[in-house]
This record gives sequence, structure tokens and C-alpha cells, in this order.
Amino acid sequence: MKRLAVLLFATLVGASAQAAEYQIDTKGAHAFVQFRIKHLGYSWLYGRFDKFDGSFVYDEAKPQDSSVQVTVDTTSLNSNHAERDKHLRGEDFLNVGKFPTATFKSTSFEPNGDGKALLKGDLTLHGVTKPITIDVSEIGGGKDPWGGYRQGFTGTTEFKLKDFGIDYDLGPASQTVEMILDVEGIRQ
Repeated sequence: MKRLAVLLFATLVGASAQAAEYQIDTKGAHAFVQFRIKHLGYSWLYGRFDKFDGSFVYDEAKPQDSSVQVTVDTTSLNSNHAERDKHLRGEDFLNVGKFPTATFKSTSFEPNGDGKALLKGDLTLHGVTKPITIDVSEIGGGKDPWGGYRQGFTGTTEFKLKDFGIDYDLGPASQTVEMILDVEGIRQ
């Protein structure tokens, strides 16, 4: 009986040891929160948020138990044009004086094969919280040269600005913003 208890304990410890928490590597510039939106329907305007942090829990054996949380400093918006950035940070768009952060917290992770998954969660942007779905692909994972372990993913999603209370009229071709998320995490 004692041997069975030891075996059960070892199995439980081994199973829980596989799930790991990862800190998103923003200090090493190995993670990016980027966006693009059509400019008048003629070209793409790209930008990014330079400051954000977050973490995720991932277990390769049980990916459905994964979770993510991220906080973005909206004041760090950067579209490579100072006057445009000032406008995008202003009341017509992000209103960073009133809403200096955006957050994402996952509610589910649904693997669908070949390292792909649907990550669902709540995005709070511009003071509005709405569910979104991110199409995720696993890039890879393994030991790094400094004795740590890393895991990387890429994801995309899109949403209408009006859904988050941003109703500045950019024309019919510029109603939806696309987000491109590249994340490398360091196992803790």
C-alpha cells in the first residue's frame, strides 16, 4: 500500500511538473505586439506597442490547460511617425490619458493539431472588455545557450475598432485592425 502511495505521488508530481510558467521575454526584445490597419484602403499602416509584459502557462502534454495574461502600455504606441502617434494616443483613438493600459486574459486554449490552436480570452481596450479569438501557431521550444528553456508562439486576430468604443471615421476600408503577436517566453 505504501509503495502504491509513493507511486501515485510520483505520478502526480511528474504530471504537474510538466506544466510550466513562462515570463514573456520583453527585456530581450524577443516578443512583439504589432498591429496593422488599412490607410484609406490604399495601403497598410503598421505599428507596435513598445512596452508590455505578461506570462503564460504551457504544458506540451496537455496544451488545453494553457493560459495567458498580458498587459500593454498603450502610451508606448509607435507607428514610426510622431504626429500620427500623438493622434492615435489621443481622444479620437486610444485616449491613453484615460486608458493607459490594455489587457488580455485567456479563457480557453483549444489545440487543433500541428502546433495550431485557438486562444480565446477577454481583451480590455479603451475601457471596453470583449471576447476575442487569436489563431495561434507554436514556433518551437527548447534549451537556450544560457541554461534556460524557452517556448515561442505567433498569433493573429482582428477586431472592429467600434467594438471597443473607438469610432473615429477612417473610411469604410479602415474599420478593422489586425493584431500580430509574437511571443517568446522564458520558463520560470
